Amino acid sequence: MRLVAGGALLFHGVAALVEGPTYGWIAFHVVCSTVGALLIVGLWTPILCALATIDAALHAFIAPADAGFYALLATIAAALALLGPGAWSVDARLFGWRRVEIPAGPGRAPRKGRAPPPV
Repeated sequence: MRLVAGGALLFHGVAALVEGPTYGWIAFHVVCSTVGALLIVGLWTPILCALATIDAALHAFIAPADAGFYALLATIAAALALLGPGAWSVDARLFGWRRVEIPAGPGRAPRKGRAPPPV
């Protein structure tokens, strides 16, 4: 999910910069590209996903022809902000791998924990 959201933002930002945006939008597209690149490596994922959600929602209103794509991108970014960066990210290496353990219900065997994948 991180690669898809980050790749879409990076592609969108770079493509808009290559086309030659107006001066008011240059900073916006540079931020969009930076957010995409940092999402790909998994650094500051919850904060950047919140920014990506706002960015994609704003684009959905600005470009109604592509509103479906940007609504999907906003949804993916919001879900990623809630799920976290995953085991293969800079965040996991810097701050530790976080995961939610769901306790076994009545009549079910307890789950065995797994270690994070090696890098």
